[in-house]
Amino acid sequence: QVQLVESGGGLVQAGGSLRLSCAASGSIFSINAMGWYRQAPGKQRVLVASISRGGNTDYADSVKDRFTISRDNAKNTVYLQLNSLKPEDTAVYICNANVRPTYSNSRNDYWGQGTQVTVSS
Repeated sequence: QVQLVESGGGLVQAGGSLRLSCAASGSIFSINAMGWYRQAPGKQRVLVASISRGGNTDYADSVKDRFTISRDNAKNTVYLQLNSLKPEDTAVYICNANVRPTYSNSRNDYWGQGTQVTVSS
């Protein structure tokens, strides 16, 4: 089994900052890409940022220059630094990891349970 556990969400005023963390644990052989998605009420889940094992990053246009994704491969952890937050950033932020478990030769996508980020105006 593989588990992803997020932390760091909360309530912040517009212009403020938060740092999200997501730790993967369990029967992990290797982790390829990791990423953060978000889902606002009544809307589809969308990709916010992703990072390869080697550190290549990609961002949604709406968060470029405000959010920074990073990872610590030794800790199987991915981070998302959220700066200059706007009310429209309010959503549940969900961690994703592409993992090869120890018990399989194939890779699968795993998801965390999500952490709420609320930005007040």
